[in-house]
Parts: sequence; structure tokens; C-alpha cells
Amino acid sequence: MPELPEVEVTRRRLERDLVGKRFTQVVLRVAKLRLPVPPELAEILPGLTLRAITRRGKYLLFDCGSGSLLMHLGMTGFLRLLRVFSPPEKHDHLDFFFDDTLLLRFHDPRKFGIVTWFTGDPHQLPLLAKIGPEPLTEVFNGGYLCNTVRGKNVAIKQLIMDYTNSHENSRSL
Repeated sequence: MPELPEVEVTRRRLERDLVGKRFTQVVLRVAKLRLPVPPELAEILPGLTLRAITRRGKYLLFDCGSGSLLMHLGMTGFLRLLRVFSPPEKHDHLDFFFDDTLLLRFHDPRKFGIVTWFTGDPHQLPLLAKIGPEPLTEVFNGGYLCNTVRGKNVAIKQLIMDYTNSHENSRSL
């Protein structure tokens, strides 16, 4: 499963190459991954410019101005940036074409990934609402960790991965 560092590296690479580019076409080859893939993406995205790519936990958020594309890579998914079109292979489920011939391809053999569209505040999405503070921010510090583990008798990894411990902090980020 891609962990947070790999998702952040992916975000930085895509940000460098795609922000400011305009979507020209979307090709959907599956109707459902972990959740249904909105078929209207093929009509919504063409013509929109990618304004920013951010990350919330292991979710990638592609800001398109009028809304955002949300992606999670699942257990085995990855995004491939191609400079020249190549025929899709097995498990290549979505293609996002951009105006300078760049192609972003979503590959997910187990179909545990998520690709969806939303408008409004991303922190209000049920998928993101309970995620704790980002570890790369000032909120995630020694004091936060001390308060989180105080009085708990559980393995540290289990405690850190339990989003219910501090979801109220996620709204302030």
C-alpha cells in the first residue's frame, strides 16, 4: 500500500508537471473502484485548468477551481505520467489527458482506489473529516503526541493510526 511518504512524493511530482495544465479529455474504463467512479468526470473535467494538487492523509486533491478531483491509490494503485500516448494495459482504469499531450493514467489491479469529484470544503467530506493533523505541519508536534498518548495503554502504531483520537484537529488545518 502506498504510504504517506510515497503519496507526498507522487503529489510533488505531479504538482511540478501538471499544475497550470488544462484537462482535454477523460477516459473511464471502469464504473467502480472501491467506490463508484462518477461517469460525469468525462464531461466535467475537459476545459478545466488544474490549479493545485494537495494532500490530506493519503488522499490527493486536484483543485480545478469549480471543484476538486479526489484520489486515493488504495493498496496497489499508482499514477503514471506519460508524455506520449501508449495503449492502456490491464488494470489501467482511467486516463486524464492534458493540453500539452501529457497523460495521467490511474492503474489499480485490486480496485481499492478511489476517484471522485466534489465541490465545497474538502474537510467536510466523510472520507477526510476524521483524519488527524498532518504530520508535516506545526500542529503535529511533541505536545500533540504527548496529549494523544497520555493515559492510553495501546501499541503506538495502533494509537497513531486511529483517526478517532484527534479528528477535531483536522478541521483547523
